[in-house]
Amino acid sequence: MIRMTINGREVRIPEGYTILRAADMLGIDIPAFCHDERLRFIQREKDLCCKLCSVEVEGEDSPVTACDSECKEGMIVRTESPAAVKVRKEILLRKLSKHPQDCLNCGKLGGCKLQRYCEKYGINEPLYSEPYEHRPIDDSGKFYYTEPDKCISCGKCERVCKHLMCVGAIKDGELAKEHACVNCGNCVSVCPVGALMPKSENKFRLWETSKVRTTCAYCGVGCRLDLIVKGDKVVDVQPADGKANEGLLCVKGKFAFDFINHKARLTDPLIRDEEGNLRKATWDEALDFAAGKIKAVREEFGPDAIAGFASARATNEENYLFMKFMRAAVGTNNVDHCARL
Repeated sequence: MIRMTINGREVRIPEGYTILRAADMLGIDIPAFCHDERLRFIQREKDLCCKLCSVEVEGEDSPVTACDSECKEGMIVRTESPAAVKVRKEILLRKLSKHPQDCLNCGKLGGCKLQRYCEKYGINEPLYSEPYEHRPIDDSGKFYYTEPDKCISCGKCERVCKHLMCVGAIKDGELAKEHACVNCGNCVSVCPVGALMPKSENKFRLWETSKVRTTCAYCGVGCRLDLIVKGDKVVDVQPADGKANEGLLCVKGKFAFDFINHKARLTDPLIRDEEGNLRKATWDEALDFAAGKIKAVREEFGPDAIAGFASARATNEENYLFMKFMRAAVGTNNVDHCARL
């Protein structure tokens, strides 16, 4: 542990922490576009460093970037000093000068970091407009589209795709033809602006929604995610940080959530009556019915006349309980799992 001072507050910080990581630990918000804590060990190209996290360090001639500056014993840091704020304003004005001014029509409204930081530092409009070559929207992707004009060249999508997903499908902010995109959507999740957006018929603004933390139901890995809910409908999914997935999702976890609201989804247990018709039942009734059938078969034909199939969509703990139920309660080893095939 080392001693240092941040914004007049003397603190003890683990050795090896960057200023940005230390500030985050203390609940101090330092603006950043390009930083991702999962990539702190990956050296970045200088042209992909946004420098928005610049802070003033006593003894330094100019502000330093907090994302790659290591905390040192006795260091004195000011995150919102006039010098640091001046650097941030200049960066934001440059980004804004060649960024489309269509916030009201943008699907990222309310969740755009460029918008949030401009509001924080009182920037209402660019001082000038830089000429730039208009690039059309690329909607060739199956689950998301790219709007190059809104890209702020933070490089986050490219580094996440290359170093976390180990795919490398993005080059200079665009899909590289020599690599196949796996449609995981992690580039969409980390984009700080509206340059990468999911294709969806769900229309919403972030302030209209709430988050529900849950576990992905598609397999037994146990990826943590947040359901974005508007009213009583799930309209989006965002990855959440967890030991199983570390803030990443696959294509199913990120985009395949429409089954939740599908009109054909079963919402009640069904029991087939003596005439062969399915009817709705309560859970207690359905469980009693199933238990009765299992007992009847076991008594007449023995436990090995019964087999059980577990599901990859259940958690590891649930599958363990199912296995114990089949072996210990029913008395058979006839238990299998769909993911084994």
